[in-house]
Amino acid sequence: MQAGEAPPAAAGEGPLAAADDEATADAPRRGRPRSEKARLAILEAAAELLLARGLSAVSMDAVAERAGVSKATIYRWWPTKETLALDALYNEWAAVQPRTRSTGTLRGDLLGLLRPWVRLASSRPYGRVIGALVTEAQTDPEFAEIYLSRFVEPRREQARVIFRAAIERGEIPADTKIEVAVDMLYGPLYHRLLHGHAPLNERFVRDVVDTTLNGIMPSQTARTEHTGGRGRGQWSR
Repeated sequence: MQAGEAPPAAAGEGPLAAADDEATADAPRRGRPRSEKARLAILEAAAELLLARGLSAVSMDAVAERAGVSKATIYRWWPTKETLALDALYNEWAAVQPRTRSTGTLRGDLLGLLRPWVRLASSRPYGRVIGALVTEAQTDPEFAEIYLSRFVEPRREQARVIFRAAIERGEIPADTKIEVAVDMLYGPLYHRLLHGHAPLNERFVRDVVDTTLNGIMPSQTARTEHTGGRGRGQWSR
């Protein structure tokens, strides 16, 4: 799940695979080389089962049967079904990239970041998968570290970059609390994703972005008071 993160792994590489690659980059490889075909089949099978039945109903046996591999093959790459689920979700979401070209405005850049994610997140029952992973992270510190660093942080960092650019342009105050602003953006989106009490759609994205910016961007009166009648003052370039 509520979109700084360490730089995300390349599309198609899951968090545990990335960690394994880093740990063994300078060491000679042993055993049989990893089968990319088998890895992708496992991730696809896990994603299908997770979305159809939820994490609690998914077992390594079921994933192995659907992917056409042995359980030993799965355990060689993923020690638990939770880490496999995280990689499967990461693999699905990595295929959707936000707009990378700046629009020149904070509002436009935030919409470009959030709209593709919301379209994907609302297209299938991802909420219950995220909910199960969050629950696991609350009880397993080791998994929580992986979940935060590989899944949460990269999406937050994308938003941080956008806010920093807006500060550089003088569009928002230099003392804007970026971490709070990021929470204000993703909090409502994950709230709807997890609880399903109202639609998670592009109209809601616009409302969230506009409401957040109304709280961040100083009003004309506030600007005038802060700058002693000099208009846009320090927030202008």
